Amino acid sequence: MLTDVGDTSRHDCRDLIQLFDQTFSESHATRLCGGAEEPLYAPGPPHRIWFTRNYYASALHEVAHWCVAGPQRRQQEDYGYWYAPDGRTEAQQVAFERVEVRPQALEWLFSRAAGWRFRPSADNLAAGLGPSESFKRAIHQQVHCFCREGVSRRVHAFLAALVAFYGTAESVESLLVETRFAWEDVA
Repeated sequence: MLTDVGDTSRHDCRDLIQLFDQTFSESHATRLCGGAEEPLYAPGPPHRIWFTRNYYASALHEVAHWCVAGPQRRQQEDYGYWYAPDGRTEAQQVAFERVEVRPQALEWLFSRAAGWRFRPSADNLAAGLGPSESFKRAIHQQVHCFCREGVSRRVHAFLAALVAFYGTAESVESLLVETRFAWEDVA
């Protein structure tokens, strides 16, 4: 059974760094690093996933991007993806939301595994464009797809590390079943 989501006293980025590094530093020569002004993936070796400052949600989000990226993408800075900074136009925002569905769905699963509240990010504060309702629905649908069809080995391994550390479910499989049948109010 999932624990109460939102207990911030239990959530420290250093724990995420340690869990990630224990899970992937040898097998994928990849390290999770905090304290950056902006998130960045830097190919190595070792490869480094930089998350913003010491924001817990940023760490989960950047790990999700890493889990989506295939082997060729992981050889390119920031996975070779297009990114327009804060202040995007409506058309740019639509393009942003289209590529963010999978990573944010994984971030939602990681958040549940860690007992952390997930909030979708439109990442466009200057334009005053929050996450659209269609974006939230697409994330929710992708989460359900992952729960039905399964997740990659890297996602499963990180979910297992989070579940074991935070004690939020009996197993990754039980977490996925519980998530599939849960409806959370996504802000």
